[in-house]
Amino acid sequence: MALVRIEDALLRAREAAAPEVGRGRLAEYIPGLASVDPHQFGMAIASVDGQVHVIGDADVPFSVQSISKVFTLALVVAAEGEEIWKRVSREPSGNPFNSFLQLDQEAGRPRNPFINAGALVVTDRLHAMTGDASGTLRDLMRRESGRADLDMDLDVARSELAAGHRTFAVAHLLASYGNLETSVDEVINQYVAQCALSMTCRELALAGLFLARDGVLSDGSQLLSAREAKRINAVMLTCGTYDSAGEFAYRVGLPAKSGVGGGILAVIPDRGVACVWSPALGPSGSSAAGLAALDAFTTYSDWTVF
Repeated sequence: MALVRIEDALLRAREAAAPEVGRGRLAEYIPGLASVDPHQFGMAIASVDGQVHVIGDADVPFSVQSISKVFTLALVVAAEGEEIWKRVSREPSGNPFNSFLQLDQEAGRPRNPFINAGALVVTDRLHAMTGDASGTLRDLMRRESGRADLDMDLDVARSELAAGHRTFAVAHLLASYGNLETSVDEVINQYVAQCALSMTCRELALAGLFLARDGVLSDGSQLLSAREAKRINAVMLTCGTYDSAGEFAYRVGLPAKSGVGGGILAVIPDRGVACVWSPALGPSGSSAAGLAALDAFTTYSDWTVF
C-alpha cells in the first residue's frame, strides 16, 4: 500500500471516523460530561520538527480526564526515577478502569498507573513532593501547550466530586493498605482537578511531544531521560486504553492514553504526537470514532512503531 502525506492521512482518518461519530455513550456518570455534543470530531498531529496539522474540531476544548495520568506519571518519574514502581505495578489489568477487585486481592498495589487506583497513587506522590499536584501538572501543560491561561473546568470538577463515590472508595481502600501519603480528601481533590483540565487536540498534541523527543521539553530542557520516556511509552502501549489495550494495539499499534472525555493521545517516537477527540465512547470507555481515526491514520501513513 502506498503511503500518503500527513494531510491526506488525516482526511482518511476523518472518513474512517465519520460512521462512528456520535455512536456510543457519553460519560454520563460525570454530570459535567453528560451534556457535551457527541457529534464532534477533531484531530491534531504535532511533529517533532515543529509542524502541526489539524482537522475538524481540533481547537475545541474538552475535558482531558485520564489523559492527564500520563503527564502526572512523567512528573513523578522525572523527580524520583523508579521509586513509584514500588507502589504501582506495570501490568494490564484486564478489568474496567474504576474496578477495585484486583486492588483488594493484591494488597493495595494497583496493577498500573493508568487505571484509577494507580493514578491516585501517582497523584498522591506528586502532591507529597510538591504540595500542589494539580497546579504542578497545570503549569507543565501551560508551558508545553503554549496557552498560558489553560485551566480546569470547574463545572466538570464539581460534578466529578459529587458523583465520585467509587473513586473515594478506591482511595479509601488504598489508604487502608498504607498506599497513600496524604489524606483521601486531598488526594481526591487533586486527582479530580487534574482530570478536569480543559484542552484542545492541538494543545494536547503539543504538550505530549516530549514523549516523542526522548523526554526533551519544548525549551530544550530534559524532563525525562530517553530510557524513562521509552518506558512510559511502553506502559501506555500495554495499559493506556483500559481493558481494550490489546485491541487498540492490534488496530493502531501506538503507545496511547485515552480518557472518558473522548480524547486519545498517541505517541510516535521520534516522529510526533497525535491527539483525536470525539466524545461518544465505546464499551471500554475510549472514543469509538477516535479509535477508528487512529486506525486509519496509522494504516495510510508511516507514523507507526510497527
